[in-house]
Amino acid sequence: MTISLTEAAAARVRQFVAAKDDAIGLRFGVRKNGCSGWAYTVDVAMNASDDDAVFEQHGVKVVIDSKSLAVVDGTEIDFTRQGLNRVFTFRNPKVVGECGCGESFSVDRAAI
Repeated sequence: MTISLTEAAAARVRQFVAAKDDAIGLRFGVRKNGCSGWAYTVDVAMNASDDDAVFEQHGVKVVIDSKSLAVVDGTEIDFTRQGLNRVFTFRNPKVVGECGCGESFSVDRAAI
């Protein structure tokens, strides 16, 4: 199982980690939400528990809880500029649909 970060995403995460004492990396996962079923969660990781998966790329640790891992496996995390906004974007090969507002997504149940 793998999660990948682009260099742009890693650079942005390093900025967040440097701004918080005791931060170890990026916490990435999903939660049940919205009309399509899932929404991504992104936060600064302060620790990793025994049942978390930890990936490292470009010198950045990505911490994922075991319940989210099946849904996000294979995802590439990027950091892009969209007009005046700068946002993390996700390319998840398991996504089969998204809601109209872009807040949630659905996955192929057979893929998880």
